[in-house]
Amino acid sequence: MVEALFIHQNFPGQWRHLAPMIAKRKDARVVGLGERQNATPPGVHHLRYPAPDPAGDKTHRYLRPVESAVRRGQNVVRALITLQKRGFVPDIVYCHPGWGEGLYLRDVFPDARIVHYCEYYYHARGGDIGFDPSQPVNIDEMARVRTLNMTQLQSLETADWCMSPTLWQRGRYPRHVQDMTSVVHEGVDATFATPVGTSKVALPDGFLVERGQEVVTFVSRNLEPYRGFDVFMRALPEILARRPKAHAVIVGGEERGYGRTPADGRSWKAVMMEEVGARLDPARVHFTGRIPHEGLVSLFRASAAHVYYTYPFVLSWSLVEAMGCEALIIGSDTPTLSEVIRHGENGLLLPFFDHQRMADAVVDALAHPDRYVPLRQAARRTMLEKFDLHAICLPQQVKLFDAVLAGRPGTDVIPMPETPR
Repeated sequence: MVEALFIHQNFPGQWRHLAPMIAKRKDARVVGLGERQNATPPGVHHLRYPAPDPAGDKTHRYLRPVESAVRRGQNVVRALITLQKRGFVPDIVYCHPGWGEGLYLRDVFPDARIVHYCEYYYHARGGDIGFDPSQPVNIDEMARVRTLNMTQLQSLETADWCMSPTLWQRGRYPRHVQDMTSVVHEGVDATFATPVGTSKVALPDGFLVERGQEVVTFVSRNLEPYRGFDVFMRALPEILARRPKAHAVIVGGEERGYGRTPADGRSWKAVMMEEVGARLDPARVHFTGRIPHEGLVSLFRASAAHVYYTYPFVLSWSLVEAMGCEALIIGSDTPTLSEVIRHGENGLLLPFFDHQRMADAVVDALAHPDRYVPLRQAARRTMLEKFDLHAICLPQQVKLFDAVLAGRPGTDVIPMPETPR
């Protein structure tokens, strides 16, 4: 009997495919532990721990995330002790160390193999922080950012092995962590994210999107500068003026995302509409909020140009799904995107802050769609070669699971990657 535990505050998170795959084994017992009430993968026993109390008002502001992580770690420990009393003692534990869940794993289960998911390690230079020249980084911010990594470093100290979804994300971690980290993406279902299928989407405002229209798409979990929303909005008036039949479909919420919120408390949508809204035709700009997954994939199939900009940061699943649907990717020349898209081969990469270059590229894509068919097709090939869930990623994840479970290094099954450019 193999007992496996997967921990993620938003379980199943990155384990949504691996956990049920292991649960299919006759001799396996799989438990998932998280804070939020999400759908449970088949075969997995899903438990929750209570949300931690916030840090105290008098706690130094550098340490508030650390204090919150400690509180979360304590809640996780209480849940693990309950599991232990019920007779569940995992042979292997997968954990995302970013929020504190991994802090005390080794103290509760000293003999378990522990695999951590290395998603993002903070630096005051070379990444998201300090990327926007309008937000210079002073020594106070540098110190705060360095302190952010305390939770991860303490958790990673007990790891037997780690995994990271891209070369660039792996490369942000300290060298000793990189040396025990396999690059394995969680994968995207290529039979779902495919150009074959319905390409009609009825939007909430009644507009019907269909393949063949001049539809420009922009998708982000939340509409914010981290994903280039402000740049896109500044380019949009010219795009619509030069292409009178074009429509823009903008998918995403208005809550706080990865980055800062406007100083006045409004959403970034409200801020940008105040700046450029008077120059937009409201009948051709469609804000949808978040939409069902099936509708999103249909939208990618219909897209004439898909704009995906990002600060140097983690890669979105939606970008890989758009590639699988043969959407034309017009993106920013920033990591991790530049690790996946090669300019002029499987998409376009442009300077992040140059909204004029974005407008020119989108207008040309709408005016000459046939010219970009090879790039669309190449994008799907890249998706199949690097991110295909069933052919590439999930088999790699299973091999890594078995290797670590057996006490072997991940390099026995997945060669150590080269350093990214």
